[in-house]
Amino acid sequence: MNTFKKLNNIIGWLVFSIASFVYLSTIEPTVSFWDCGEYIATAYKLEVGHPPGAPLFQLLGRIFSLFAEPATSQVAVAINILSALCSSFTILFLFWTITSFAKRIFANDKDSLSSNKYAILASGFIGALAYTFSDSFWFSAVEGEVYAMSSFFTAITFWCILKWEEESEEKATRWLVLIAYLIGLSIGVHLLSLLTIPAMGMIYYNKKYTYSKFGAIKAFVASMLILGLVQGIIIPGAVSLISKFEIFFTNTVGLPFNYGAIIYFVVLISLIAFGLIYSSKNNKPILNTIILSFMMLLIGYSSFAVLVVRSNANPPIDENNPEDAVGLIIILKTRTIR
Repeated sequence: MNTFKKLNNIIGWLVFSIASFVYLSTIEPTVSFWDCGEYIATAYKLEVGHPPGAPLFQLLGRIFSLFAEPATSQVAVAINILSALCSSFTILFLFWTITSFAKRIFANDKDSLSSNKYAILASGFIGALAYTFSDSFWFSAVEGEVYAMSSFFTAITFWCILKWEEESEEKATRWLVLIAYLIGLSIGVHLLSLLTIPAMGMIYYNKKYTYSKFGAIKAFVASMLILGLVQGIIIPGAVSLISKFEIFFTNTVGLPFNYGAIIYFVVLISLIAFGLIYSSKNNKPILNTIILSFMMLLIGYSSFAVLVVRSNANPPIDENNPEDAVGLIIILKTRTIR
């Protein structure tokens, strides 16, 4: 088993190296003729692009642009490299996901697992490289767009639920909290990773409960409800509440503008702290995990504050001018999965 783990790690990083070489060798020298020019320009100077803004992509793109010579085409290349590396990591986690599933075929027979380890590793190697050279994925891997980074978050989020399944009950909770944080971060790039929630729900059901057809249907429905809760309520609702607090405390109470946002965050942090203390003292681990995951999702989601900060600086590109929570909610309502 230790030999398999070692080979699994070595071959995984080998696949990552192959993908990195391919993508870095074929990246766009400047920009592609569509949204890439806008994404690269807004990331370079931390400006506000078209809704929903992709603030986390902008931040990471800005970091990569620091390694290029200012005001040259190298800025575009640097941000294209970001997409290439995100795509390579996607291939890495895809490899580990494939080998994790293939390993399950022999999970009940250690001798069979040992004798078939090369077949398992070969399945991951072939599957990961097949995706590496697929037309649509390779296309997005070499340009400064959000889809490469979004694919990375999708891959690592799903890989985390497989790691959760392998862990003992005492240590497994940390993976659920990490998943919530990764989903929160991914919202600042694209909503694609949310589509892993139904699949993760089925894996959760498979580990926690004995399979039945009716139970599987209930698990799938519950997973879809969680997806709807995150996408339809938490994402727009968190910002919508800020705007409502602003309007109420400014127009009704008469406080200066922005005091409503401050009160909102004080109330939210207090409720989360109370929930964590209460669930811990009363030995409610499931409630504690839910509250902790919700908190981590919001922390990841907080990257959208960058749009408000930068919009107040009035950069040359400032689409929709989201200088406060009221303006930001308009941007979020235009978000779609495409």
